[in-house]
Amino acid sequence: MLRCAVLDDYQEVSTSIADWSSVADRVEVVTYTDHLSHEDWLAARLADFDIVVSLRERVPFRATLLDRLPRLKLLVASGMRNSVIDYAAAERNGVTVCGTASSATPPVELTWALLLGLARSVVQENTALRAYGPWQSTLGADLHGRRLGLLGLGKIGSRVAAVGLAFGMDVVAWSRNLTKERCAEVGVGLAASKEELLASSDFVSVHLALGERTRGLIGAPELALMRPTAYLVNTARAAIVDQDALLDALREGRIAGAGLDVFDTEPLPGDHPVRSAPRLLATPHLGYATRANYATYYGEAVEDIRAFLDGSPVRVLP
Repeated sequence: MLRCAVLDDYQEVSTSIADWSSVADRVEVVTYTDHLSHEDWLAARLADFDIVVSLRERVPFRATLLDRLPRLKLLVASGMRNSVIDYAAAERNGVTVCGTASSATPPVELTWALLLGLARSVVQENTALRAYGPWQSTLGADLHGRRLGLLGLGKIGSRVAAVGLAFGMDVVAWSRNLTKERCAEVGVGLAASKEELLASSDFVSVHLALGERTRGLIGAPELALMRPTAYLVNTARAAIVDQDALLDALREGRIAGAGLDVFDTEPLPGDHPVRSAPRLLATPHLGYATRANYATYYGEAVEDIRAFLDGSPVRVLP
């Protein structure tokens, strides 16, 4: 019987949220709830597995790891795009890589949870209420009539824009290749430049893919352009925003606050400065972690495994 490792199953739902019975007679499934960040530890853990199911981009499968896993034949990664898998090394080692569908809706919803939580100081007021602290200690930031600046207007960014428009916000967007025609389709304005968007927006939300042109796109000079009353939300990729520069801006009160769901190191170490940063509303990379999305991830992972065992792999990446 083949052996399958399911990695980083933090919520312990991988085998209950999907039906694995169709492969149960051919595959032994072992789930892991912890995260191993060191390649040596991963190589040791995965040495005896033929199949690995990895959630999103939590575990990098670089050539140095794949070369140490001669038994591995199938790698399933949720989503249809993964930047931490060395596909050439996988092919060289005879490893088939398959993906799954992934909904854009959950990260859109979490973006608004963070933005609204910041605007109305939800965590601070809830904490005070439960601790018998001051009754109404903050003044909320209005959304109606304020400017929402979107860095990126793709599948997620355009849906975030729709919600902003429903709130009566003035929504503008920018990315290097964004056109007036695309903005018109979504019903938003096209910012003249990244700098103009940052300087004029009351809320800025990041919805770009990570690449060489977007890595470090928002650094200290860009953060300095933002208003002291403005908020920044990043649910895309941590490396798009210079985390150290953002933490400095928060500590010095140069922006009103930030909402983060992505970080330079995940899971965050106990002593990471993000954990103690002021003016920060942070969630542990929950953007895609919803019941429906997980049912898709693991349900289609089972389909991928079954198809591979039957000799006709589906959703092959890249």
